[in-house]
Amino acid sequence: MKIITLIRRFLLPGFMVTIVCLFKYGCKISPRAEVELSPNLLIGKKSQIASFCKLKSSNGPLRIGENVSIAVGCFISAQKGGLHIGDNSMVGPNVSITSNNYGYDRLDIPMCKQGRTSKGVRIEDDVWIGSNASILDGAEIGSGSIITPNSVVSSRIPKNSIVQGNPGKVIFTRR
Repeated sequence: MKIITLIRRFLLPGFMVTIVCLFKYGCKISPRAEVELSPNLLIGKKSQIASFCKLKSSNGPLRIGENVSIAVGCFISAQKGGLHIGDNSMVGPNVSITSNNYGYDRLDIPMCKQGRTSKGVRIEDDVWIGSNASILDGAEIGSGSIITPNSVVSSRIPKNSIVQGNPGKVIFTRR
């Protein structure tokens, strides 16, 4: 881990991160949230990040649009493929969004030693992600979609879809 990442992650108090983000981005971040301030991070105006959330952006671009609400206990990690959350989206409590995966093609090498891949995650505007959902690497969620609680999404979801289950499947289209 780079020394500057260590300093940003461990030596910058939560209230300072809150103040920096308020003035730099015009957003509200709880002092109890863990937000990695890095050049890869961009948060839109009027966005809110609640307590006990972890936002990791030191390994890839993390773009959060304007007026986005991220509830308590979420884990959001951007890797090389990037992670984008569109404007006016809502992320429920304890949601996990990660833009990386491990290689698993070879049986003679442990998965943890096969390296990581990162396709990225794209969540378009006006998306509602219910509590405890998991959004995995390679997911693309179209605008106006709803991901129901406890669902797992790892593929492309058309706009205005309501998705449920593991794996997440479209159960209804909003009109």
